[in-house]
Amino acid sequence: MQSGKRNTKGSVIVNRFRNRLRLQLPRQLFNGKQKYLTLGLNDTPGNRQIAEAKAKEIERDIQANILVPGTFDYTLNKYRPEFFRLVETEKSEYSVSLHEIWEKFIEHKRKNSSPSTMRFQWRTFSSYVRRLPTHDLEKAVEIRDWVLSNIPPESAKRFIVRLSACCNWAIESKIITNNPFLGMSSEITIPKLQKNDDGDINPFSIYERDLIIQAFRSNQFCHKHSRVKHSYYADYVEFLFFTGCRPSEAIALERKHVSDDFRYITFDCAVVLTDKGLAKKSGLKTQEKRRFPVNQKLKPILERVCEGKNNDDILFPSPQGKTYIDTDNFRKRTWKVVLDGLGIEYRKPYQTRHTFITLALENGLDAKDVARLVGNSPEIIYKYYAGNKRDLFVPEF
Repeated sequence: MQSGKRNTKGSVIVNRFRNRLRLQLPRQLFNGKQKYLTLGLNDTPGNRQIAEAKAKEIERDIQANILVPGTFDYTLNKYRPEFFRLVETEKSEYSVSLHEIWEKFIEHKRKNSSPSTMRFQWRTFSSYVRRLPTHDLEKAVEIRDWVLSNIPPESAKRFIVRLSACCNWAIESKIITNNPFLGMSSEITIPKLQKNDDGDINPFSIYERDLIIQAFRSNQFCHKHSRVKHSYYADYVEFLFFTGCRPSEAIALERKHVSDDFRYITFDCAVVLTDKGLAKKSGLKTQEKRRFPVNQKLKPILERVCEGKNNDDILFPSPQGKTYIDTDNFRKRTWKVVLDGLGIEYRKPYQTRHTFITLALENGLDAKDVARLVGNSPEIIYKYYAGNKRDLFVPEF
């Protein structure tokens, strides 16, 4: 999109490319080659005035150069601040695009990364790459500016780090010779956010816990025409509250993980989201496996969910049958409906874990024992639970 004036011979034209202003310079100055001076400015009325003033300055020097050679600076350094840069349309240092390099880089990462890492991290970065206004590596500054304007600061910095890593890999692979994103991430400042001392730990009270369980069992907030009743998830919800296990560990459980006498549960796997959907993986987040003793509140739940099941049957299957519960779908369509109906402050189902840990500590269980039950380190229990969730008191000596 050009400004109002005609593109007469020797004139400098202000135009817009992907909503950024640039100056189109006369071809005759560079032996027929089209060159642009990119300004790094958004197309706003105020910036237009800046661009028009710069265009007139260059035009004056072009005219004066006829009488006084050397007045016009053919390197253009005279006309650009630090953020201006010259773009030549006919010559590029890079023979491949960022998108091409990224695709090859992702295939390389896939060989050494877990499916969940590929889905939760690299898939997101790949979506950012597809959204970029340009894949021209010569326009790395333009790419950076777009990223900072369209992606949250912390994610933007991580993305620029990945772009730089991608280019470093491409250099090692003899695809390119220069990394245009080198050092860019260090210039990005992340705003400091205010966090409360407890971080994301916000457990339910016993009263709230019992209200939630009852609401699920009674279908209190379930639509009468709902295909899947809330009570279908009641045992699952109660199990989370009474074991403190991670939701990913609960939905991975099979009949064989519960002892025949219902005295203990063995957690040794978890369900993760991969590129191909939900899949079970061996091992837990912080350990290979752990044994959890069953108390009298938990035993009736296990007896119900184990009834009639074979060793490899899932204890808490999805409503569709022999598949895993989609925890994200459950959280949005069922869990949130119940909490909203009860008027309870919304917290993710993961807070059932924090609730169990907090209540265990408040009822006198040693932090080291709680750590063994839930698969955390004692340091985490002391730092985030024992240190912050229990009221301090001064004993009478």
